[in-house]
Amino acid sequence: MAKNSLFAILLRSSWWISAAIGALLVAVAFAFLPKDVKLVGAVSAVPFFVIAGIAVRRQWRAPSAARVELTVQATAAMAWPAFADLLEQAFTRDRFASRRSSGGAADFVLERGGRRMLVGAKRWKSARIGHEQLRALQAERQADDVQDALYIGLGELSDAARTFAAEHGITVWQAAELAQALQDLPLKAPGTSKPR
Repeated sequence: MAKNSLFAILLRSSWWISAAIGALLVAVAFAFLPKDVKLVGAVSAVPFFVIAGIAVRRQWRAPSAARVELTVQATAAMAWPAFADLLEQAFTRDRFASRRSSGGAADFVLERGGRRMLVGAKRWKSARIGHEQLRALQAERQADDVQDALYIGLGELSDAARTFAAEHGITVWQAAELAQALQDLPLKAPGTSKPR
């Protein structure tokens, strides 16, 4: 699906917008179309109700703003070994075979269903994600003939990095995506004694 297509935009919007468009199409069909085509006109709303359903499912599972903030605070306070262990738990839970990579831009090599993915995460605390980090990950991906690549970083994504990631199909996890991935794992907020 094209990034700026109507349905892609609706998937990123609140679910009720798609539902409202669908309801409006049904209402217009029954109010203004001839009797013999009212039902056919109303059926044109089905894709909007499907998009609303998909959006509800995604938004229901999305972490709250408080959880995203807790994830940022907790992971920013971690040392690399603790953060790497947490990521490894999440990857294993999601049924990836995970192994740590030594040296290079990739910190993990994941495998599931015959597909491999390189994951770069060691510089997750950087304030800004530049295209240099992504370029190094992409070079390693090409050299090792790996299908997928993921970069994890809490910092701001530069325009050049955003463009590079889109051109090369590199997935980037920032605060919201990381919070989603770590959602059911206990995180310890800085200054507290108990994980939440």
